[in-house]
Amino acid sequence: MTKKETRSHNGEVRAHKDDSGQTTITGYAAVFNSLSENLGGFREQIESDAFNEVLENDVRALFNHDQNFVLGRSQSGTLKLSVDETGLHYEITPPDTQTVRDLVLEPMARGDISQSSFAFTVEDDDWREDDEGRIVRTIKKVRSLLDVSPVTYPAYTDTTSAKRSLDEAKESNIIQKNNTEQLKTEMEQRDRELYLLSL
Repeated sequence: MTKKETRSHNGEVRAHKDDSGQTTITGYAAVFNSLSENLGGFREQIESDAFNEVLENDVRALFNHDQNFVLGRSQSGTLKLSVDETGLHYEITPPDTQTVRDLVLEPMARGDISQSSFAFTVEDDDWREDDEGRIVRTIKKVRSLLDVSPVTYPAYTDTTSAKRSLDEAKESNIIQKNNTEQLKTEMEQRDRELYLLSL
């Protein structure tokens, strides 16, 4: 069963008002090729083409991933998604209500809300152990993009699911070691054995 995961990004999310008075919220839900903080035993990064096949999904823009607090939706045109060299960018046209102004836009203007997050499921990932023995998960392809959200806290919000992903990778023995010194030693040993056999 594919599990829903959420990740937060500590980058800026901003609210802008145009000449007609229409407000838009813009930010990056994910940043490419940047290692996350520790997610409970591993760090994570996202490849730049991971979202290529999900940009046409019917994605919601929520506040704090709360399905009762909808800010926009791609199907209705009030959420626009794109990718650039930085990451997954979003632009939301939120409803013009007092609730949104009080709980989202005013805290953004004050700098109280400045982070973004996204909820997703994974189609393809890669697990490796780097030269320092740290486990790094690379998300290569997102299966479904469920929502993007301005969030109150920048922490990686679903470390339980993240830890479960690590445990499953360990059980499946799919974590690949990148220890070049060990590989070199093994090759040298094999060469010595072949040399001794040739005598």
